[in-house]
Amino acid sequence: MRIVLAQLDVTIGEIDSNLAQIREVMDQANDQAADLTVFPELAVHGYALGQLAEELSMSARDPRLTGLAEGRSDVVVGFHEDGGVRSYNAAAYLTASGLVHVHRKLYLPTYSGWEERKHSSPGQSLRAFDTDHGRSAILICNDAWQPAIPWLAAQDGAQLLIVPTNSAANLGPPSLNTLEYWDALLSFIGRVQQAWVVFVNRVGSEGGATFWGGSRIVDPHGQIVAQCPLWEPSVMTVDIEVSAARRARREIPLIAEARLGLIEREVRRLIAEGGDA
Repeated sequence: MRIVLAQLDVTIGEIDSNLAQIREVMDQANDQAADLTVFPELAVHGYALGQLAEELSMSARDPRLTGLAEGRSDVVVGFHEDGGVRSYNAAAYLTASGLVHVHRKLYLPTYSGWEERKHSSPGQSLRAFDTDHGRSAILICNDAWQPAIPWLAAQDGAQLLIVPTNSAANLGPPSLNTLEYWDALLSFIGRVQQAWVVFVNRVGSEGGATFWGGSRIVDPHGQIVAQCPLWEPSVMTVDIEVSAARRARREIPLIAEARLGLIEREVRRLIAEGGDA
């Protein structure tokens, strides 16, 4: 499988110019016979939504989005979704045949310098989905920081975990070295979930946030097989063998030994004892 990591710098609210940049990358990806091109979280709209004077969200079936996948390459692109009464930080998986899947970000940070819950509602489900290139799941940025979410995706059969991200180096508390946390986290997810991890972060500055890039692909043993540079735009093409995830799971059956009934019983107990339902 040939994957293009599109580590871009986009402009808040400038949908037309952001889409033009995305289409340019898609042209390159199709020329390279790519199977999948992945863009960062909110690549269409930009991250600092509180700076926008008007509502610019769009449907996942908007022709401006679906038209991005008219060539050979499938595409995962982040956007602010118009969900009717509510809006969502979402990412769509698109093919030449149309919309395959939409993931709505589940965990919206609204602490330190982040304000996501002010502008989006949290998603309510996680689903793996089938593509021509392997069963996949999308986790948007902070979703990957919740240990249960990559685990659930793997239990649903995902061999490819796609992680569109807007990670800034300067919004957290001083004790949080964001780059080190992501390095450890992505390796851990790949190794423990025995899955490929496709992490695509943006670059540039916006709304007081400075995004660091470092997009990469991690293999099912937790090793980085390719990585984009820090701090600057980059478009990188990487070939992987998706079936390596299946081999890893057969050699060491961590995923198969989940004991879902045990997990269900203990989660229900915690909810009954006052946990977050």
